[in-house]
Amino acid sequence: MVLSARPLALWVLPVSDLGGVARHVLDVAEVGVPGWRLAVLCPPGPLADRLRALGADVRTAPVGPDDGVRASVAAVRRAVRELAPAVVHSHLSWADVVAAAATLGSPAALVTTEHGIADDDLVYHGTAWRARLKEALHTARLRRADAVVAVSGATARSITRKWHPGARTPLHVVRNGLDRPATPPVREPGLHVVSVSRLAPEKRLDALLHGFAVLHREHPRARLTLAGTGPDEAALRSQADTLDVAGAVTFPGHVEAADLLARADVLVQLSVWENCSYALLEALGHGCGVLASPVGGNPEILPRAALVDPRDPAAVAAGVVRQGLDPTTRPRLDPAWPTRADMTAAVSAVYAGAVEPRR
Repeated sequence: MVLSARPLALWVLPVSDLGGVARHVLDVAEVGVPGWRLAVLCPPGPLADRLRALGADVRTAPVGPDDGVRASVAAVRRAVRELAPAVVHSHLSWADVVAAAATLGSPAALVTTEHGIADDDLVYHGTAWRARLKEALHTARLRRADAVVAVSGATARSITRKWHPGARTPLHVVRNGLDRPATPPVREPGLHVVSVSRLAPEKRLDALLHGFAVLHREHPRARLTLAGTGPDEAALRSQADTLDVAGAVTFPGHVEAADLLARADVLVQLSVWENCSYALLEALGHGCGVLASPVGGNPEILPRAALVDPRDPAAVAAGVVRQGLDPTTRPRLDPAWPTRADMTAAVSAVYAGAVEPRR
């Protein structure tokens, strides 16, 4: 008797860089989805290169916003025709809409993971009319989905409230997994404060600079590293100069988060919204202190003592000092938090449920 090959899941991503969603894709590609083969369709760039280094099946094609709707739909449709996947799994808004259009008439089940929805419509869309247009578009494309995955409970609630998935569309919460070190790291006290994020308004790095300025007045040897790139870099540099902390603040650009967190004392993330932040998870895994705004999925990762109001610079400074100078106060990752293998097993279960009704 000849056993049939494992079914194929085709992941469609519209990005080529190594941001948070790329981290998710790389983890899944490295660990594998039990019972499934995985192929990734994305634009050429660092993500595709890293996937190839892992030995993953990666195909590059014009599937990003810069390529336009027609070219992106055609590229996904061509890949579906050539690979005959049992599941097409899209990630991020552009790919979600493109995959929904490209799989019309295909026997493949359509699964989508939502990584970036916010309660405040203006966080990602800028204007109310664009937000309403996007909401209508996502409500329509979700009617085609066989399963929807949210990376946090907060994300799932936002999807339900904004996009109104049908009663017959299963909505699953599959949190980003993290493997815990065999031996918990032992960290020394210190006040090297870091942020690992895009230098953009929704990250509220201006609030972090205000909090750091309060901290620096009492602890002049404290340092702040704002890692990442983005449109706010010039304004943040100017703000650091105005606050008289420019000599203690560095902007290294893109860095490997693990390398920075290994030598950091406290990660601060005061974003307007987060869904399931890899930066927070990585920091916990490295034994760093972690301070974050009480939004989105952050309270699902952190205890209340590690959440702070970004509008209160003194509270931000006090939280950093407490965790920086007393490592015993730093939060720890919940022992029940899923590992990467737990995460991919949950994805496999989602696929099984999505495919079964089509058999």
